[in-house]
Amino acid sequence: MSSKLKKLKDLERVLTVSIPLDDYKDKFQSKINNIKRSAKLDGFRKGKVPNDVLEQRYGASIHADVVNDLIQSSYPTALTENNLRPASPPSITLDSEDASKPIVYSATFEVFPDIKPKVSSWSKYENFSITISDKDVDLAVEDICKRYGDWKDVSRKSIKDDQVIIDFKGSIEGEEFEGNSAQDFKLVLGSNSMIPGFEDEIIGKEPSEFVIKANFPEDYFKKDLAGSEASFEINLKTVQELTPAKIDEELFTKLEMEIKDSSKFKAEILSRMEKEVLSQEKDLTKESMYETLLKINSFSAPKVTIKEQAELMRKDSLMRIGQQDNEAVDDLFPLDAFMENAEKRVKLDLLFAELIKHYAIAVTQEDLDNFIEKEAKKYKDADQFKKWIANQPQQVEQFRMIVLEEKLIENLQNDLKSKDKVIEFSELAKK
Repeated sequence: MSSKLKKLKDLERVLTVSIPLDDYKDKFQSKINNIKRSAKLDGFRKGKVPNDVLEQRYGASIHADVVNDLIQSSYPTALTENNLRPASPPSITLDSEDASKPIVYSATFEVFPDIKPKVSSWSKYENFSITISDKDVDLAVEDICKRYGDWKDVSRKSIKDDQVIIDFKGSIEGEEFEGNSAQDFKLVLGSNSMIPGFEDEIIGKEPSEFVIKANFPEDYFKKDLAGSEASFEINLKTVQELTPAKIDEELFTKLEMEIKDSSKFKAEILSRMEKEVLSQEKDLTKESMYETLLKINSFSAPKVTIKEQAELMRKDSLMRIGQQDNEAVDDLFPLDAFMENAEKRVKLDLLFAELIKHYAIAVTQEDLDNFIEKEAKKYKDADQFKKWIANQPQQVEQFRMIVLEEKLIENLQNDLKSKDKVIEFSELAKK
């Protein structure tokens, strides 16, 4: 067997393989012999059918089987000989399948890039610190009281921040569309949960029936609705005003706070915010580090792998709204919308794999046990958690990957340069 490699665009390769005629003949004859032992044809005893008769009867199917077997067995060998790591199954083209000549085929596929990771650079990642002010705590308390408050019916026209209960039915040029209607729908005016203009048209109305118009955004995720003006028949049933929750023992119980008086409430809220900030600082710093790594390590990723990742992202997004990917229409979360993030995810995965080899990082059982011990402390019954996790191999593997990433970050922090970035707690909503 001989092979010849040709580079196409980016990571695409074509491998042309030639299989000696003797290999074909040996395999063909072996299959003829196997058939001959059990073949029963009129005029011949079992096992005595001449080869030329068998070839006339079964030759075409035997030829196809032999060619397929030779491709299946030679392709991995050709990959090894050329030091190739395919990222996709090959597209096979038969260049010559003449039984009197060597069998020649071409395999076209994408390969994984050859990455030599760079970790020393003048580029700096941002090391985030988040400050919490008294105003941030006050706003957090106000938000909690609103979220745990009660909606009370009022007899007046609706205003911003009211909750309304409505029935609605929408149409575009007289035609109804998917998801155009709802009954007893609860909507907080000013929440921007509906398309632009929808909520604005309800503000200032009292319970009654009326018609409003609103436009779907040009970049709306359902392409058949994007940019269209829709008409909605509205039945405004109820206007409700929010009565915020009182800071009392009932609220403390709902929030699972082990406090008894309001004097300690703000301190407990601040403590929880500080814990959240530690996690946010870590995540933002990690994200900046990853962006820096991608800037100083420029390489292409296999298109087929990027598409597979985008399909997984789309599937996850559909599941979040109760849809199955095989049932959802194509314009519901179009695949193109996920391609940029999918490419970034694939590149990071490929880069991480090389960085882990570069630093010779490994996760020991002791590392894993320590991580599980730390996680167990987050639960009231730590021992019960540890017993449960011992029978959850998939979750243990996820923990292993988390520990692996933490070790990688420790190494990267030693090699990459950083600059401090201080932001206010209120800026987190923009991130």
